[in-house]
Amino acid sequence: MKLNLSIHHGLLLFLFVSITSCGISKSIHDVPDVSTYNSVIPERVQTSDSTFKLGNNHLSKNKQGLWELYVEGNPYQRGLITGSLTEELFQKQEGIFVSKIDEFVPSKLKQALLRRFLAWFNRKMYLNVPLEYKTEILGLSKYASPKYNYIAEPYLRVLYFHGAHDIGHALQDLALVGCTSFAAWDEKTEDGSLIIGRNLDFYAGDDFAEEKIVSFTNPTDGYKFMSVTWAGMLGVLSGMNEHGLTVSINAGKSEIPLVAKTPISILNREILQYATNINEAIAIAKKRQVFVSESILVGSATDRKAILIEVSPNKFGVYDVENTNQLICSNHFQSDAYANDEKNKEHIKESHSQYRYERMQELLDQNPKITPEIAVDILRNKEGLNNKAIGYGNEKALNQLLAHHSVVFKPEQRLVWVSSNPYQLGEFVAYDLNEIFKNPIKTPLADTPLNIEEDPFQYTQAYTDYQSYRKLRAEVWHAIHNNESIASQLVLNLKTLNPEYWEAYFLIGNYYYNKGYYRAALNAFETAKTKEITTVPEALEVDNYIKKLKRKLEL
Repeated sequence: MKLNLSIHHGLLLFLFVSITSCGISKSIHDVPDVSTYNSVIPERVQTSDSTFKLGNNHLSKNKQGLWELYVEGNPYQRGLITGSLTEELFQKQEGIFVSKIDEFVPSKLKQALLRRFLAWFNRKMYLNVPLEYKTEILGLSKYASPKYNYIAEPYLRVLYFHGAHDIGHALQDLALVGCTSFAAWDEKTEDGSLIIGRNLDFYAGDDFAEEKIVSFTNPTDGYKFMSVTWAGMLGVLSGMNEHGLTVSINAGKSEIPLVAKTPISILNREILQYATNINEAIAIAKKRQVFVSESILVGSATDRKAILIEVSPNKFGVYDVENTNQLICSNHFQSDAYANDEKNKEHIKESHSQYRYERMQELLDQNPKITPEIAVDILRNKEGLNNKAIGYGNEKALNQLLAHHSVVFKPEQRLVWVSSNPYQLGEFVAYDLNEIFKNPIKTPLADTPLNIEEDPFQYTQAYTDYQSYRKLRAEVWHAIHNNESIASQLVLNLKTLNPEYWEAYFLIGNYYYNKGYYRAALNAFETAKTKEITTVPEALEVDNYIKKLKRKLEL
């Protein structure tokens, strides 16, 4: 039996290596020709611990902890300048990202197979990323750390990283992402102006979100724009251009893709750089082939409203609300193109997307006239429907206390507010794009008199307890998965620290079940059942544990 199993594994390995060797040569050797570009850029000058200048370009950290980056020039120059200014941050982010891979895939053999798989999976990405952005990525990659060349050469590695956001959506089945966004205009806002709010709940660890960058770009082609990003990411997840066109993305239900095409952040970047209105944004989106499902919320100062562009590998839809002046987006599709899509219907039924949609509707109904301050309050909301306490960190909440960033746009005035740490709780820092692009060399770039004050929740005992809960949660998960023992009182502290969160009782039940303490486990799972469980599959898992335990206890 062991021999047959070894042969089976050997055949699978041979097949895998054979497959990954096919069709990747062109992609590996495709590097943009930059011979027509001047590769010489000014020397970076450091004027303080957190301020760097390079010609007209600069990077500095404001008092709220946000890095402010201004870059101008042609594609190759922009890449080189961005790389030079952010070199230390770039290499730090890359190290954090690679450490996550090592954490999830500790085996060296499996890491080697993963590298070959990535080369095969990304074999067509080079055909689906515009030359301009490949050129910019090439410039940026000159400042990547050589420590990680074993994964891939710097250019390919940085190109691949731009698709990591999409791969995370698909392979984790959106577990890392539960974004929420909304728009309001006309009679729904205090002054009639379009206002857009969004939470980017993309979580790759606390350290990954530490060094956020508010980036301002003045390209030689296209329009000037801002985005909220991290070092090494030239794509856009949330941004606004000089014409008051905004983009933000919310993940949809995706099947596991077989090949990478256009990363959604690159599509977002192209829309932001080359569209002035909704119709132009739609035309650009139609040109590109994506490999995961995403909703792109597009706001337009020109059109004075917002719409959703809903893209997936096989469908394309546009959702334009009628007879209303607000738009809500969570993580399911709303356009006619997906009305009969089985995966989308299943996602609405089983995930937390519909719940957050209804909670957002509830909060908008409670606030008949939206202002930027009210928009921030909505994005920070931690309760469930009807203001029910559902536990801190619950994915049914708009504020899951894990957001990478949160943003409010006021496109007609070219104003944007960006959250500062922790999560959405820090001060929302204001930026006026008209002033910044008129005088980009001034620092800081923020328009601080317009800032929105921090959330006092971060100074409460409840927040302190939640932070302790997160640390203890990780310890208990580790003990469960490694069949280790920890002090019972520590396990029970989970419910003390986060008493309304179903997960606390689920973890306690899991730990006791593995230890054979069936009565205590049953009590924990039955308590979990009384809380707001995040998804249908998780509720079914709790039910299954209760059934098994009752059989074991002959109840």
